[in-house]
Amino acid sequence: MKLQATLRRAHGLALLLSAAALAPAWATSHQGGHSAHGDHGKLTAQAAVGDMTDGEVRKVDKEGGKLTLKHADIKSLDMPAMTMVFAVKDKAMLDKLKAGDKIRFKAINDAGKYTVTEMQMAQ
Repeated sequence: MKLQATLRRAHGLALLLSAAALAPAWATSHQGGHSAHGDHGKLTAQAAVGDMTDGEVRKVDKEGGKLTLKHADIKSLDMPAMTMVFAVKDKAMLDKLKAGDKIRFKAINDAGKYTVTEMQMAQ
């Protein structure tokens, strides 16, 4: 009986020490992991300096300030290649564009509204 009580205490102590030893490692590996969750839709530093994406203009809506693009993967938005409509930061960006133009662009997710912020004609 005494031996069983001693073994239970030893086992409990071993569990406690194991948990205490693992806590700093777990905390370090999860450091900052949750802070990024609150930034969905915001332009990150990586996205700000990221590469531009190749696109082909399918439709220009100057009045609506929209641009339909067939685009390559947009790495900064974790978006696969597809054809979709984007808003533009400035309607003046659309003045010299026409369907069929090849461009390079940067886009952000502004609270669920995908917006082209920079654009240049492809070489």
